[in-house]
Amino acid sequence: MATTESGHRRSVPVQHQEVHSGRSAGAMSLAVLRVATGLLFLWAFVDKTFGLGYATASGNAWINGGSPTKGFLSRVDVGPFAETLRSWGGTWWADWLFMAGLLGIGLAVTLGIGMRISAITGTVMMLLMWIAEWPLDRTNGAGEPTMSTNPLIEYHVIYALVLIVLAATAAGNTWGLGERWTRLSFVDRNPWLR
Repeated sequence: MATTESGHRRSVPVQHQEVHSGRSAGAMSLAVLRVATGLLFLWAFVDKTFGLGYATASGNAWINGGSPTKGFLSRVDVGPFAETLRSWGGTWWADWLFMAGLLGIGLAVTLGIGMRISAITGTVMMLLMWIAEWPLDRTNGAGEPTMSTNPLIEYHVIYALVLIVLAATAAGNTWGLGERWTRLSFVDRNPWLR
């Protein structure tokens, strides 16, 4: 039995109870997906901050004065927002917002806390990155192929959907701090922080 917000008891299917209690294979699978997704965001933050030599060379690291947004946004050459996005590349506010987003989403999702706000902010970030790549265009401004493999469902959309599913299924409760987080008084008073 589960209790509604008004205090009434209602019957919850056993399968649903298992997912939310963290005992099912589905709940454990979602926990693995959650941790992997969180680490994906954290890796991007660490690589861009310290220039580990993967996507970011040491000389371009944020701690060495490099810009985490300039490289990506300066190459935007497709879509109706290309000029605007290029002008944002390398600005202090774009760098700070992007890095704060990577760190915040990465930590929250890895720990299983703030899953709703992480899903919202992560979806906005992925939408902006989708707009920057604009997979709807087959060619760029120079007439060269964009190499877009699918105009709608590409990896930014998949990442956003994963974040939404993780939040919707309370995936932070299994192998995470989600249940403890939701019991905090300020989170209880502000359900959007769950």
